[in-house]
Amino acid sequence: MRSALWRIFILAFLVGLFHLPGHALNLFHGDQAFAATSAARQEPPAKPKRSRTSRIHLAPTALGLTTIQNLRTASSPGLTRLVLDLDAKARPNKHPQLQAEGVTIEIPNATLSQFAKTKLTAGKIAKPFIITQSSERSVEVSLPAGSFQRYKLLTLANPHRLVIDVVPSSDPLTAPPVESTPGLALPLPTPPRPAQPRGKSFKTIVIDPGHGGKDPGARGQRGTEEKDITLKVALKLRDLLSKQPGVRVLMTRDRDEFVELEDRAKFANGQEADLFVSIHVNSHPQHSVKGIEIYHFGEAKDQRALEVAARENGTPLNSTGVGWEYLVADLLTAKKFEASLELAWTAKEAMVTNLNGRYSLVDHGVKTAPFYVLRFTSMPSILAEIAYISNSAEEDMLRTGLFTTRVAEALMEGVNTFLASAKLAPR
Repeated sequence: MRSALWRIFILAFLVGLFHLPGHALNLFHGDQAFAATSAARQEPPAKPKRSRTSRIHLAPTALGLTTIQNLRTASSPGLTRLVLDLDAKARPNKHPQLQAEGVTIEIPNATLSQFAKTKLTAGKIAKPFIITQSSERSVEVSLPAGSFQRYKLLTLANPHRLVIDVVPSSDPLTAPPVESTPGLALPLPTPPRPAQPRGKSFKTIVIDPGHGGKDPGARGQRGTEEKDITLKVALKLRDLLSKQPGVRVLMTRDRDEFVELEDRAKFANGQEADLFVSIHVNSHPQHSVKGIEIYHFGEAKDQRALEVAARENGTPLNSTGVGWEYLVADLLTAKKFEASLELAWTAKEAMVTNLNGRYSLVDHGVKTAPFYVLRFTSMPSILAEIAYISNSAEEDMLRTGLFTTRVAEALMEGVNTFLASAKLAPR
């Protein structure tokens, strides 16, 4: 009887043992048993809730800043222009709301360079533009109420710039006021030609056909010589510009003759020229390279620009470069630099507009390089590389009268656009 009761007691104890909770098993099987039992009893982990901040874009501090390197204004009857020279593309708010105090154009993710700040402090920006660094990463251009009738905002590339054209409210030649749509940038009337500089009733433009005589310049695969092409384009450009009222056109050479670079610059300076346009044809070791590019004076930004300057200057590559100290050391003033940049851009845009669609045009943009004739001329100066003679297709185009005529027409349009918008200083 006792043995039967004892067996029942043991059986009951064992049955109860297998129904104990997990933490009780730990008393008998240690930590390993507890871990296994606990894992078996855990429910699947809940999915983490999505953070609302995951939808937020990167903060401005994570983005690169666009630096406004320079500020410049130009005025003529019926139009005032502000140009912001940038080191990268900017994205201003193109349709700001018209407020009681006027219009404010915000340029986010931008900063003013020290040079630009110095010009603002010196009061060198014309009215009605008010430019402020509103925050560490934002610049604002304000147009006070009553100071303008209409404005136009342009975003330009090669080089990167923002241009704001304003029709002043006090000008009697302006069109009707801005319509009811706030902040709308309406088309501007074509501004009249600015007043002639004091002491001169005309503008003098010197055209410089590159190379000549014993200096053939670059040669094409079919034997075409750069000196012949540059003279053809220059003569056509001279004839076109000579038809413009109030313009006197001179040439550094009008035949196949050799002229030293120093003499070209001295000639333009001695004639008190207002503009200097040097015409060249490019060349490249890779015959597939083609296109146009316009230069104004400055330090070469890449090896290729330096090579082009060395070839056109006829100097060794290692002695062609210049330092930025030359920009303030001699004849090249800040005003000439700014005007040359503007002339280069208008000429390049005119060439793209006139040639693109008719030819397979590659736009290499506006560049800087230490060309001799650009450094030592004292007026706004550019050097146009109109095509690549080393490219067989472009060499064939250069040999045709139609292409050289269209290049001359494009350069004329660029010069006229510059003269219509720029206010040249008296010389």
